[in-house]
Amino acid sequence: MLHDINKIRRELDVLPNYDNQIYLQGFHEGQDPTELTQGQTYKYVDENELACSVPLFDLPLINSIIDHYNLVRTRVMKMKPKTCYYWHKDVTKRLHIPVVTHEHCFLIVDGEQIHLPATGDDYIVDTTKMHTAMNCSKIDRIHIVGAFRV
Repeated sequence: MLHDINKIRRELDVLPNYDNQIYLQGFHEGQDPTELTQGQTYKYVDENELACSVPLFDLPLINSIIDHYNLVRTRVMKMKPKTCYYWHKDVTKRLHIPVVTHEHCFLIVDGEQIHLPATGDDYIVDTTKMHTAMNCSKIDRIHIVGAFRV
């Protein structure tokens, strides 16, 4: 599905500053989205992903996409230049909406290199397979990532 990428970017401009990621959904209204990315809470979120479903910000377009796909644990993930994630797999597939990217940013899924351009398209990525993400550029890579309910 194609979305207005400029409108998505404008909505994200209202978010507080964050380093690597900020949650767009939490466990209850008014929850501090940065609380979900720190310490032992992160493991708790991994184990209770389905309950992480309450919108934390007034983002009409983004929240409508989350509702349309019935996503949980949706967050904005910022990947710094010259970094990659560890090799892993998730319990469910993920929806990715690239917001800012570069031609040298990739996902490696089950050995296949994939580039997702920031065109407003959303992409269903089978992250139940072994995968990682790589930012081989000089800019931050920013994706909205949500988990599908099982």
